[in-house]
Amino acid sequence: MQRRTMLAWGVAAAAAVAALTWAFAPRPLEVEVARVERGLFEAAIEEDGRTRVKDRYSISAPVAGRIERITLREGDTVAAGDPVAVITPVMSPMIDERSRSEAQARLRAAEASVDLAGARLARARAALQQAQLELGRSQRLAREGFVAASKLDADRVALSLAEREVQAARADQDVAGHNREVAAASLQPAQMQKGHAYVLRSPVAARVLRVPQPSEATVPAGTQLLELGDPSQLEVVAQLLTTDAVQAQPGTPAVIERWGGPPLAAMVSRVEAGGFTKVSALGIEEQRVNVILDLRESTPQWRRVGDGFRVTARVITLWVPDSVLVPVGAVFPNGEGGHAVFRLDGGRARLQPVDIGGRNPLVALVRQGLAPGQSVLVYPPPGVSDGTRVHVRKP
Repeated sequence: MQRRTMLAWGVAAAAAVAALTWAFAPRPLEVEVARVERGLFEAAIEEDGRTRVKDRYSISAPVAGRIERITLREGDTVAAGDPVAVITPVMSPMIDERSRSEAQARLRAAEASVDLAGARLARARAALQQAQLELGRSQRLAREGFVAASKLDADRVALSLAEREVQAARADQDVAGHNREVAAASLQPAQMQKGHAYVLRSPVAARVLRVPQPSEATVPAGTQLLELGDPSQLEVVAQLLTTDAVQAQPGTPAVIERWGGPPLAAMVSRVEAGGFTKVSALGIEEQRVNVILDLRESTPQWRRVGDGFRVTARVITLWVPDSVLVPVGAVFPNGEGGHAVFRLDGGRARLQPVDIGGRNPLVALVRQGLAPGQSVLVYPPPGVSDGTRVHVRKP
Protein backbone atom coordinates (compact mmCIF):
# COMPACT_ATOMS: atom_id res chain seq x y z
CA MET A 1 0.00 0.00 0.00
CA GLN A 2 2.83 2.40 0.85
CA ARG A 3 4.49 1.72 -2.51
CA ARG A 4 1.25 2.32 -4.36
CA THR A 5 0.64 5.52 -2.43
CA MET A 6 4.15 6.79 -3.12
CA LEU A 7 3.80 5.88 -6.80
CA ALA A 8 0.48 7.74 -7.01
CA TRP A 9 2.00 10.75 -5.33
CA GLY A 10 4.95 10.65 -7.74
CA VAL A 11 2.69 10.48 -10.77
CA ALA A 12 0.60 13.37 -9.42
CA ALA A 13 3.71 15.46 -8.77
CA ALA A 14 5.04 14.81 -12.29
CA ALA A 15 1.66 15.75 -13.77
CA ALA A 16 1.62 18.94 -11.71
CA VAL A 17 5.13 19.87 -12.84
CA ALA A 18 4.18 19.17 -16.46
CA ALA A 19 1.01 21.25 -16.10
CA LEU A 20 2.93 24.17 -14.58
CA THR A 21 5.59 23.91 -17.27
CA TRP A 22 2.94 23.96 -19.98
CA ALA A 23 1.06 26.81 -18.30
CA PHE A 24 4.08 29.08 -18.02
CA ALA A 25 5.77 28.08 -21.28
CA PRO A 26 5.76 30.88 -23.93
CA ARG A 27 2.99 30.54 -26.52
CA PRO A 28 3.64 30.98 -30.21
CA LEU A 29 2.63 34.48 -31.31
CA GLU A 30 -0.08 34.79 -33.91
CA VAL A 31 1.18 36.64 -36.96
CA GLU A 32 0.15 37.49 -40.51
CA VAL A 33 2.40 36.47 -43.37
CA ALA A 34 2.73 37.35 -47.04
CA ARG A 35 4.70 35.79 -49.87
CA VAL A 36 7.60 37.48 -51.59
CA GLU A 37 6.61 38.01 -55.22
CA ARG A 38 8.37 38.87 -58.46
CA GLY A 39 6.88 41.55 -60.71
CA LEU A 40 6.92 45.13 -61.91
CA PHE A 41 7.88 47.83 -59.40
CA GLU A 42 6.70 51.35 -60.02
CA ALA A 43 7.20 54.42 -57.81
CA ALA A 44 5.30 57.58 -58.69
CA ILE A 45 4.33 61.02 -57.42
CA GLU A 46 0.55 61.42 -57.54
CA GLU A 47 -1.13 64.82 -57.38
CA ASP A 48 -4.35 66.47 -58.51
CA GLY A 49 -4.03 68.63 -61.62
CA ARG A 50 -6.13 70.60 -64.04
CA THR A 51 -6.17 71.03 -67.78
CA ARG A 52 -5.53 74.35 -69.47
CA VAL A 53 -5.32 75.57 -73.05
CA LYS A 54 -1.72 76.01 -74.12
CA ASP A 55 -2.19 79.27 -76.05
CA ARG A 56 -4.82 81.71 -74.78
CA TYR A 57 -5.77 84.93 -76.55
CA SER A 58 -7.50 87.78 -74.76
CA ILE A 59 -9.44 90.37 -76.75
CA SER A 60 -9.82 93.66 -74.91
CA ALA A 61 -11.33 97.06 -75.69
CA PRO A 62 -8.76 99.17 -77.59
CA VAL A 63 -10.47 102.42 -76.58
CA ALA A 64 -13.01 103.58 -74.06
CA GLY A 65 -16.46 103.30 -75.57
CA ARG A 66 -19.84 101.64 -75.74
CA ILE A 67 -19.59 97.91 -76.37
CA GLU A 68 -22.51 96.28 -78.13
CA ARG A 69 -23.97 93.06 -76.74
CA ILE A 70 -21.70 90.12 -77.57
CA THR A 71 -23.69 87.27 -79.11
CA LEU A 72 -20.90 84.69 -78.85
CA ARG A 73 -21.04 82.22 -75.98
CA GLU A 74 -18.56 79.85 -74.38
CA GLY A 75 -17.78 76.98 -76.73
CA ASP A 76 -18.60 78.81 -79.97
CA THR A 77 -16.10 78.45 -82.80
CA VAL A 78 -14.61 81.46 -84.59
CA ALA A 79 -12.28 81.66 -87.58
CA ALA A 80 -9.33 83.98 -87.94
CA GLY A 81 -10.65 87.42 -88.88
CA ASP A 82 -14.25 86.81 -87.80
CA PRO A 83 -15.91 89.78 -86.03
CA VAL A 84 -16.36 89.09 -82.34
CA ALA A 85 -17.35 92.47 -80.88
CA VAL A 86 -18.30 96.00 -81.91
CA ILE A 87 -17.33 99.07 -79.89
CA THR A 88 -18.30 102.69 -80.46
CA PRO A 89 -15.68 105.04 -79.00
CA VAL A 90 -16.63 107.97 -76.86
CA MET A 91 -15.76 111.46 -78.07
CA SER A 92 -11.97 111.50 -78.08
CA PRO A 93 -10.26 114.36 -76.29
CA MET A 94 -7.67 116.57 -77.91
CA ILE A 95 -4.30 114.89 -78.02
CA ASP A 96 -1.63 116.96 -76.31
CA GLU A 97 2.08 116.68 -77.00
CA ARG A 98 2.69 114.27 -74.16
CA SER A 99 -0.15 111.94 -75.21
CA ARG A 100 1.05 112.04 -78.80
CA SER A 101 4.59 111.07 -77.72
CA GLU A 102 3.21 108.19 -75.67
CA ALA A 103 1.07 107.00 -78.58
CA GLN A 104 4.04 107.16 -80.94
CA ALA A 105 6.15 105.17 -78.45
CA ARG A 106 3.42 102.52 -78.21
CA LEU A 107 3.33 102.32 -82.01
CA ARG A 108 7.09 101.83 -82.18
CA ALA A 109 6.85 99.15 -79.48
CA ALA A 110 4.09 97.40 -81.45
CA GLU A 111 6.19 97.50 -84.62
CA ALA A 112 9.12 96.03 -82.68
CA SER A 113 6.80 93.28 -81.43
CA VAL A 114 5.90 92.48 -85.04
CA ASP A 115 9.59 92.16 -85.89
CA LEU A 116 10.17 90.02 -82.82
CA ALA A 117 7.25 87.77 -83.73
CA GLY A 118 8.61 87.38 -87.24
CA ALA A 119 12.01 86.43 -85.90
CA ARG A 120 10.45 83.89 -83.57
CA LEU A 121 8.46 82.42 -86.46
CA ALA A 122 11.62 82.11 -88.55
CA ARG A 123 13.42 80.44 -85.66
CA ALA A 124 10.51 78.04 -85.13
CA ARG A 125 10.50 77.12 -88.83
CA ALA A 126 14.24 76.48 -88.68
CA ALA A 127 13.76 74.26 -85.63
CA LEU A 128 10.98 72.40 -87.47
CA GLN A 129 13.23 71.81 -90.44
CA GLN A 130 16.00 70.57 -88.13
CA ALA A 131 13.54 68.19 -86.39
CA GLN A 132 12.38 66.83 -89.77
CA LEU A 133 15.97 66.21 -90.84
CA GLU A 134 16.81 64.56 -87.52
CA LEU A 135 13.76 62.28 -87.73
CA GLY A 136 14.58 61.29 -91.28
CA ARG A 137 18.16 60.53 -90.29
CA SER A 138 16.99 58.43 -87.32
CA GLN A 139 14.52 56.51 -89.49
CA ARG A 140 17.26 55.61 -91.96
CA LEU A 141 19.60 54.49 -89.19
CA ALA A 142 16.79 52.59 -87.44
CA ARG A 143 16.12 50.55 -90.59
CA GLU A 144 19.80 49.60 -90.57
CA GLY A 145 19.68 48.74 -86.84
CA PHE A 146 22.02 51.54 -85.63
CA VAL A 147 19.47 53.54 -83.60
CA ALA A 148 17.40 52.45 -80.62
CA ALA A 149 13.60 52.64 -80.76
CA SER A 150 13.60 55.15 -77.86
CA LYS A 151 15.70 57.58 -79.93
CA LEU A 152 13.24 57.27 -82.81
CA ASP A 153 10.29 57.97 -80.47
CA ALA A 154 12.09 60.99 -79.01
CA ASP A 155 12.67 62.42 -82.50
CA ARG A 156 8.97 61.99 -83.34
CA VAL A 157 8.00 63.85 -80.17
CA ALA A 158 10.54 66.60 -80.99
CA LEU A 159 9.02 66.98 -84.47
CA SER A 160 5.51 67.29 -82.99
CA LEU A 161 6.69 69.94 -80.54
CA ALA A 162 8.43 71.86 -83.32
CA GLU A 163 5.23 71.90 -85.40
CA ARG A 164 3.29 73.31 -82.45
CA GLU A 165 5.95 75.96 -81.91
CA VAL A 166 5.50 77.07 -85.52
CA GLN A 167 1.73 77.33 -85.00
CA ALA A 168 2.19 79.35 -81.82
CA ALA A 169 4.75 81.65 -83.45
CA ARG A 170 2.43 82.26 -86.42
CA ALA A 171 -0.43 83.13 -84.07
CA ASP A 172 1.83 85.48 -82.06
CA GLN A 173 2.74 87.23 -85.29
CA ASP A 174 -0.94 87.77 -86.07
CA VAL A 175 -1.57 89.13 -82.58
CA ALA A 176 1.41 91.49 -82.87
CA GLY A 177 0.07 92.77 -86.19
CA HIS A 178 -3.31 93.52 -84.66
CA ASN A 179 -1.64 95.29 -81.73
CA ARG A 180 0.26 97.45 -84.21
CA GLU A 181 -3.02 98.39 -85.89
CA VAL A 182 -4.49 99.34 -82.51
CA ALA A 183 -1.46 101.49 -81.68
CA ALA A 184 -1.63 103.19 -85.10
CA ALA A 185 -5.35 103.89 -84.65
CA SER A 186 -4.67 105.80 -81.42
CA LEU A 187 -2.74 108.39 -83.47
CA GLN A 188 -5.77 109.14 -85.63
CA PRO A 189 -8.07 111.21 -83.41
CA ALA A 190 -9.90 112.62 -86.39
CA GLN A 191 -11.41 109.23 -87.19
CA MET A 192 -12.45 108.52 -83.58
CA GLN A 193 -15.64 110.50 -83.72
CA LYS A 194 -18.76 109.60 -81.84
CA GLY A 195 -20.88 107.24 -83.85
CA HIS A 196 -17.99 105.55 -85.68
CA ALA A 197 -17.92 101.87 -84.60
CA TYR A 198 -14.87 99.66 -84.49
CA VAL A 199 -15.19 95.98 -85.28
CA LEU A 200 -12.93 93.72 -83.21
CA ARG A 201 -11.90 90.54 -85.00
CA SER A 202 -10.50 87.22 -83.85
CA PRO A 203 -6.73 87.02 -84.36
CA VAL A 204 -6.76 83.22 -84.70
CA ALA A 205 -9.07 80.31 -85.43
CA ALA A 206 -10.19 79.13 -82.01
CA ARG A 207 -13.12 78.62 -79.67
CA VAL A 208 -14.56 81.01 -77.13
CA LEU A 209 -13.37 80.08 -73.64
CA ARG A 210 -14.89 82.93 -71.65
CA VAL A 211 -17.03 86.02 -72.18
CA PRO A 212 -16.42 88.34 -69.21
CA GLN A 213 -18.54 91.17 -70.67
CA PRO A 214 -21.54 89.71 -72.56
CA SER A 215 -23.94 92.64 -72.04
CA GLU A 216 -23.95 96.07 -73.65
CA ALA A 217 -22.06 98.56 -71.50
CA THR A 218 -19.65 101.47 -71.50
CA VAL A 219 -16.19 100.13 -70.77
CA PRO A 220 -12.79 101.76 -70.29
CA ALA A 221 -9.87 100.99 -72.56
CA GLY A 222 -8.22 97.66 -71.80
CA THR A 223 -11.36 95.91 -70.51
CA GLN A 224 -11.25 92.20 -71.33
CA LEU A 225 -14.13 91.28 -73.63
CA LEU A 226 -13.42 87.69 -74.72
CA GLU A 227 -10.92 84.92 -74.13
CA LEU A 228 -10.12 82.58 -77.02
CA GLY A 229 -8.19 79.34 -77.29
CA ASP A 230 -8.05 75.90 -78.88
CA PRO A 231 -9.33 73.24 -76.43
CA SER A 232 -7.84 70.49 -78.60
CA GLN A 233 -4.38 71.72 -77.55
CA LEU A 234 -4.44 71.03 -73.81
CA GLU A 235 -1.74 70.62 -71.22
CA VAL A 236 -2.01 69.47 -67.62
CA VAL A 237 -0.79 71.60 -64.72
CA ALA A 238 -0.02 69.80 -61.44
CA GLN A 239 1.09 71.63 -58.29
CA LEU A 240 3.81 69.38 -56.86
CA LEU A 241 5.74 69.83 -53.64
CA THR A 242 9.12 71.34 -54.40
CA THR A 243 10.81 68.28 -52.85
CA ASP A 244 8.92 66.03 -55.29
CA ALA A 245 9.36 68.33 -58.28
CA VAL A 246 13.13 67.75 -58.13
CA GLN A 247 12.43 64.19 -59.36
CA ALA A 248 9.98 65.34 -62.08
CA GLN A 249 12.40 66.73 -64.63
CA PRO A 250 11.46 67.38 -68.30
CA GLY A 251 11.13 64.08 -70.14
CA THR A 252 9.95 62.11 -67.09
CA PRO A 253 7.08 59.76 -68.07
CA ALA A 254 3.69 60.29 -66.46
CA VAL A 255 0.12 59.00 -66.58
CA ILE A 256 -3.11 61.04 -66.57
CA GLU A 257 -5.86 59.28 -64.62
CA ARG A 258 -9.34 59.89 -63.18
CA TRP A 259 -10.39 62.30 -65.90
CA GLY A 260 -13.43 60.29 -67.03
CA GLY A 261 -11.69 57.81 -69.31
CA PRO A 262 -8.81 55.29 -69.44
CA PRO A 263 -5.31 56.27 -68.25
CA LEU A 264 -3.34 58.23 -70.85
CA ALA A 265 0.43 58.36 -71.30
CA ALA A 266 1.99 61.78 -70.76
CA MET A 267 5.39 63.37 -70.25
CA VAL A 268 6.72 66.23 -68.14
CA SER A 269 7.41 69.09 -70.56
CA ARG A 270 8.70 71.68 -68.09
CA VAL A 271 8.92 72.65 -64.44
CA GLU A 272 8.32 76.33 -63.73
CA ALA A 273 11.28 78.14 -62.21
CA GLY A 274 9.40 79.84 -59.37
CA GLY A 275 7.61 78.14 -56.50
CA PHE A 276 4.80 79.49 -54.35
CA THR A 277 3.31 78.95 -50.90
CA LYS A 278 0.03 77.07 -50.63
CA VAL A 279 -1.93 76.34 -47.46
CA SER A 280 -3.17 72.75 -47.30
CA ALA A 281 -6.57 71.62 -46.03
CA LEU A 282 -4.93 71.01 -42.63
CA GLY A 283 -3.66 74.58 -42.46
CA ILE A 284 -0.02 73.67 -43.21
CA GLU A 285 2.02 75.99 -45.42
CA GLU A 286 3.60 74.07 -48.29
CA GLN A 287 6.04 75.14 -50.98
CA ARG A 288 4.79 73.98 -54.35
CA VAL A 289 5.67 74.53 -58.00
CA ASN A 290 3.72 74.12 -61.24
CA VAL A 291 4.75 71.08 -63.28
CA ILE A 292 3.48 71.05 -66.88
CA LEU A 293 2.67 67.76 -68.61
CA ASP A 294 1.96 67.09 -72.29
CA LEU A 295 -0.09 64.11 -73.46
CA ARG A 296 1.64 61.54 -75.67
CA GLU A 297 -1.60 59.85 -76.70
CA SER A 298 -5.25 60.77 -76.96
CA THR A 299 -8.68 59.17 -77.30
CA PRO A 300 -11.96 60.39 -78.82
CA GLN A 301 -13.29 60.76 -75.29
CA TRP A 302 -10.42 63.11 -74.38
CA ARG A 303 -11.72 65.60 -76.95
CA ARG A 304 -14.64 66.28 -74.61
CA VAL A 305 -12.25 67.54 -71.95
CA GLY A 306 -12.08 71.32 -71.81
CA ASP A 307 -10.12 74.04 -70.12
CA GLY A 308 -9.90 73.82 -66.33
CA PHE A 309 -11.03 70.17 -65.98
CA ARG A 310 -9.78 68.25 -62.96
CA VAL A 311 -7.49 65.23 -63.50
CA THR A 312 -4.96 63.19 -61.53
CA ALA A 313 -1.34 63.32 -62.65
CA ARG A 314 0.97 60.44 -61.74
CA VAL A 315 4.63 61.19 -62.46
CA ILE A 316 6.63 57.93 -62.65
CA THR A 317 10.00 58.35 -60.91
CA LEU A 318 11.12 54.70 -60.86
CA TRP A 319 10.12 51.77 -63.10
CA VAL A 320 11.84 48.39 -62.61
CA PRO A 321 10.46 45.26 -64.34
CA ASP A 322 11.01 41.74 -63.03
CA SER A 323 11.95 42.82 -59.49
CA VAL A 324 11.57 41.17 -56.06
CA LEU A 325 8.61 42.73 -54.22
CA VAL A 326 7.66 42.59 -50.54
CA PRO A 327 4.75 44.36 -48.77
CA VAL A 328 5.82 47.64 -47.15
CA GLY A 329 4.20 46.49 -43.90
CA ALA A 330 6.89 43.82 -43.56
CA VAL A 331 9.87 46.21 -43.78
CA PHE A 332 11.18 48.06 -40.71
CA PRO A 333 14.37 50.03 -39.87
CA ASN A 334 17.34 47.99 -38.73
CA GLY A 335 20.40 49.85 -37.57
CA GLU A 336 21.75 53.01 -39.15
CA GLY A 337 20.09 53.40 -42.53
CA GLY A 338 19.44 49.67 -42.90
CA HIS A 339 16.22 47.68 -43.21
CA ALA A 340 15.13 44.19 -42.26
CA VAL A 341 12.16 41.81 -42.29
CA PHE A 342 11.13 38.78 -40.28
CA ARG A 343 11.25 35.67 -42.46
CA LEU A 344 9.08 32.66 -41.58
CA ASP A 345 11.32 29.61 -41.14
CA GLY A 346 9.73 26.38 -39.84
CA GLY A 347 7.40 28.03 -37.34
CA ARG A 348 9.96 30.56 -36.14
CA ALA A 349 10.65 34.17 -37.08
CA ARG A 350 14.13 34.83 -38.45
CA LEU A 351 15.55 38.35 -38.68
CA GLN A 352 16.59 38.96 -42.29
CA PRO A 353 18.45 42.18 -43.30
CA VAL A 354 17.41 43.42 -46.74
CA ASP A 355 18.57 46.07 -49.21
CA ILE A 356 15.61 48.27 -50.25
CA GLY A 357 15.87 50.04 -53.59
CA GLY A 358 12.56 51.92 -53.42
CA ARG A 359 9.02 51.77 -52.16
CA ASN A 360 5.51 52.85 -53.03
CA PRO A 361 2.34 52.78 -50.88
CA LEU A 362 1.94 49.01 -51.39
CA VAL A 363 5.25 47.23 -51.96
CA ALA A 364 8.99 47.72 -51.56
CA LEU A 365 11.70 46.81 -54.06
CA VAL A 366 14.21 44.33 -52.56
CA ARG A 367 17.63 44.35 -54.16
CA GLN A 368 19.20 41.74 -51.91
CA GLY A 369 18.20 39.51 -48.97
CA LEU A 370 15.01 37.76 -50.12
CA ALA A 371 13.94 35.39 -52.87
CA PRO A 372 10.53 34.96 -54.50
CA GLY A 373 8.36 32.37 -52.78
CA GLN A 374 9.58 33.05 -49.24
CA SER A 375 7.10 34.13 -46.55
CA VAL A 376 7.59 37.23 -44.39
CA LEU A 377 5.73 38.60 -41.37
CA VAL A 378 3.47 41.58 -42.12
CA TYR A 379 3.23 44.17 -39.32
CA PRO A 380 5.03 41.91 -36.81
CA PRO A 381 3.81 42.35 -33.19
CA PRO A 382 6.18 43.93 -30.60
CA GLY A 383 7.03 40.59 -28.99
CA VAL A 384 8.59 39.11 -32.12
CA SER A 385 12.38 38.76 -32.21
CA ASP A 386 14.88 36.56 -33.98
CA GLY A 387 13.96 32.93 -33.24
CA THR A 388 10.53 33.61 -31.71
CA ARG A 389 7.98 30.83 -32.23
CA VAL A 390 5.07 32.09 -34.32
CA HIS A 391 1.75 30.76 -35.48
CA VAL A 392 0.23 31.90 -38.77
CA ARG A 393 -3.18 33.45 -38.21
CA LYS A 394 -5.92 31.90 -40.28
CA PRO A 395 -7.50 34.28 -42.82
